[in-house]
Amino acid sequence: MPTDPTVLLLGATGRTGGRVLRQLLDRGVRVRAIVRSRAKLPAGVVESPGLTVVEASLLSLSDDELERHVRECDAVVSCLGHVLDLRGIFGPPRDLVTQAVRRVCRAIHATAPAAPTKLVLMSSVSVNRPKRLDARRGTIERALLRALRGVVPPPADNQRAADFLVAHVGPDDPDVQWVVIRPDSLLEGEVSEYVVHEGIVNSLFSPGSSNMANVAHFMCELVTKPETWREWRSKMPVVVNA
Repeated sequence: MPTDPTVLLLGATGRTGGRVLRQLLDRGVRVRAIVRSRAKLPAGVVESPGLTVVEASLLSLSDDELERHVRECDAVVSCLGHVLDLRGIFGPPRDLVTQAVRRVCRAIHATAPAAPTKLVLMSSVSVNRPKRLDARRGTIERALLRALRGVVPPPADNQRAADFLVAHVGPDDPDVQWVVIRPDSLLEGEVSEYVVHEGIVNSLFSPGSSNMANVAHFMCELVTKPETWREWRSKMPVVVNA
């Protein structure tokens, strides 16, 4: 990867996405941000020479347009999620994250990059790893999550997006490599000590916490430090405050 990589950032106007944007720019990373409104970007970043803003709805972009934005990017970081109000939770598109992941992967494949493009997806601890790898999650919790995904669209969307990467991209795709990050209860606050685990460490009934700044920091570590990427590639790490 070049010293100063280029990252396509999705969800840069969100609470975690805005932190990712600031931290990437602070590291000297060139960022292309696809946002609905540049006015909602964090204060003071719009004029940054390392930032290119694409003002558009991701799902409304044509395949050719998305391929153009993906082209020559070393990584794609997605902090997309559903707004936590009734319209955001139950209104369309109910599969925002899944659609975005599928379209980005298709665009990367279409550009046939010389080296695999890294895809970092921010998800949630509501997402299960396949084959019951999250051993701490018992029968009751799994049943509760199945019921939740049947009623509330965002948890189902997050699970389908992760399942797509596991089942349809997998660990050996020549064009796309991925990591799905699963934070616990998101908090405000600055970057602090945090721990990264391979699997679930807290139950739904006694959740842990993850500063959004810490989640952003780990995402930036993944796309800028090859050794961190090698450690977590094709995994679903859980990020929690120390």
